[in-house]
Amino acid sequence: MNVQVVSDQKLLNCYLSGDRNAISQLIERHSRRVRDYIQMMVKDGDVADDIFQETFIKAVRVIDEGRYTDNGRFLSWILRIAHNQVIDHFRAQKQNRQLNEAEAGYDVLGTLRLAERTVEDEIVCEQIASDVRRMVELLPDEQREVVMMRYYSGLSFKEIAEQTGVSINTALGRMRYALINLRKMIKEKNLILS
Repeated sequence: MNVQVVSDQKLLNCYLSGDRNAISQLIERHSRRVRDYIQMMVKDGDVADDIFQETFIKAVRVIDEGRYTDNGRFLSWILRIAHNQVIDHFRAQKQNRQLNEAEAGYDVLGTLRLAERTVEDEIVCEQIASDVRRMVELLPDEQREVVMMRYYSGLSFKEIAEQTGVSINTALGRMRYALINLRKMIKEKNLILS
């Protein structure tokens, strides 16, 4: 097993056992990576510092509440939180004034405008896709069918209704219940899908 992963796990266990210094060591270990990512996204040192602090405050809160599941990917998890904080920052900016993508260097809707993705980005995206696919498989047959046709085949609700022999309202209703069930599963499993 990777020494870095074991060390992160040990530090988390020490922190949860009452060693407050352990979380400081864990934050210090990953601070440069997280800060660089945030700085690259917001391109403003003061804003990056604020988001950096908010990221680790949120992470510690999740850990303290017992909602963090240690899967050996602490860095990916903390980068995902940082990414969400950056998105929240741009949403707040957009509410205050119209911010164009060129100013932000970022698509406010949540997609990165970078030439290439990092390995961590790829791992996170693959994990999210895998988690969502597993949850879709757990849906009742009628709901799963509508989700698969809509999101994986790209069909309109009219096309789904025609292919399944139901009304458009029934297809929409099945999608609504599927989304409710997926949200419930996400909450139960404490998944962060972003």
